[in-house]
Amino acid sequence: MITDAPPAIDYWLLAPMLTVFGAGVLAVLVEAFAPKARRRPVQLGLTAAALVAAFVLTVLQVGSVPAEGTTLAMGAVAVDRPALFLQGTILVMAAIALLLIAERREGEDAFAAQAAAVPGSEEERAHVLAGSEHTEVYPLVLFAVLGMLLFPAANDFLTLFIALEVMSLPLYLLCGLARRRRLFSQEAAVKYFLLGAFSSAFFLFGIALVYGFSGTVNYAGVAEAVRAGGGGAFEGGGGEPLLLLGIALVGAGLLFKVGAVPFHNWKPDVYQGAPTPITALMASGTLVAAFGALLRVFFTAFGDTAEAWRPMIWVVAILTMVLAAVVAVTQRDIKRLLAYSSVVHAGFVLTAVVAADSAGLAGAMFYLAAYGFTTVGAFAVVTLVRTHEGGPEAGDLSRWAGLGRTSPALAGALALFLLAFAGIPLTSGFIGKFAVFEAAVAAGAVPLVVVGVLSSAVTAFFYVRIIVLMYFAEPSAEGTVHTARAGALTGTAIGVGVAATLVLGIYPTPVLDHLVPEPGQEAVATAGVFTR
Repeated sequence: MITDAPPAIDYWLLAPMLTVFGAGVLAVLVEAFAPKARRRPVQLGLTAAALVAAFVLTVLQVGSVPAEGTTLAMGAVAVDRPALFLQGTILVMAAIALLLIAERREGEDAFAAQAAAVPGSEEERAHVLAGSEHTEVYPLVLFAVLGMLLFPAANDFLTLFIALEVMSLPLYLLCGLARRRRLFSQEAAVKYFLLGAFSSAFFLFGIALVYGFSGTVNYAGVAEAVRAGGGGAFEGGGGEPLLLLGIALVGAGLLFKVGAVPFHNWKPDVYQGAPTPITALMASGTLVAAFGALLRVFFTAFGDTAEAWRPMIWVVAILTMVLAAVVAVTQRDIKRLLAYSSVVHAGFVLTAVVAADSAGLAGAMFYLAAYGFTTVGAFAVVTLVRTHEGGPEAGDLSRWAGLGRTSPALAGALALFLLAFAGIPLTSGFIGKFAVFEAAVAAGAVPLVVVGVLSSAVTAFFYVRIIVLMYFAEPSAEGTVHTARAGALTGTAIGVGVAATLVLGIYPTPVLDHLVPEPGQEAVATAGVFTR
């Protein structure tokens, strides 16, 4: 509909995203005009302040948003309880990852002195000796977080695509900025960019097909067209093949971002090659945002076609849990192992998507929050284990032998995170798995839960193997394990991860009470918004 009336925009409900966006723009100006010596403290303070302010605004909005939610900007953005929960989780994960990004040891951080220099060249060596640093990391992080915030709140497919690109493009750059193993880092960035471009193309083609079927890109309009048997050129029916193909391609684009099989091949290489603080941000915030978008799209826009897309999710979930668990057993690099672990956990969350109801939504959100805290803490530990004094991170598992004797606190924290990944009771991982499996069982997906339990048993093997290696194995022939001193920032990140893992495992009731619906209540879509 063409109109000359200006759209009504509630800037209060958009305040968290506008805060992050404004800080990102200011950070770009800081890069352009601030003296070189002052950029880092200014950028760090601005980024931290923006994330904290956005989180506070998100918390304040919980009481002002109607129970049924609302839409903004002519229906392009949805603000409801699930969106606010996911956005708050993303902001907390980003703040913890920022602690790792800002950490410096011996005057160096995790990022290249000059990304444009050829690795190993005299130009790069000169920048290293001059103490150059990439403070552009901070505005890139802010724009990536902005995309993450918008991704689960998008209420039409065009906004969803814009959020996807705003989130992804900064991450492509950040993945190639590792200080050490520069060629490997650049290779990871190129792989991520190329595969991401392919997935975006499939995603956009799927949007075009859904638009062709429904005549609209708004989730509520698509859902209405599905109930009516078609819209636009297919009002009389006959467009179901177009819709199903569109759902498949949109699903492929979203499943790529969560790293589900067979769209997972980018994860091990990118997680291994990217700077570890950026890996932590991607493994937590990006995963939460991607699953939030997937849940909203499939529950809201495609909710009435659940019987059509549920078999696809069944197959993807089973392949994801089984294949990733088996391949993870063979991994010898800690970051690649955690990458395959992330793929397995994506399969566990997909079991909640199969439920396609409010219990599945609640279970998935709790699992994402619990997994986010644990994975950020695990990658924080990875940043501290080194091949030798002042050397690079020790990726090979053989280098971790004896860590329990040389650094018992560090080994204990990692052991807790690994037990949480395995789903051991009294950890957040156990409660998360119980929530998603319970939702799947209630929806009749018992075989899927059986596969999930068996996959959990396989993953427990390689988690326990690392614990045994740290506490009972002798150091490798290359020498004893070395650990860098945990600074205040990295120590805080690990401490928060440990605390959240224990609290959400021992006393999850306050969180679950606000997520799990009352008996008899169903998740329905009203104006394209999740409601209870």
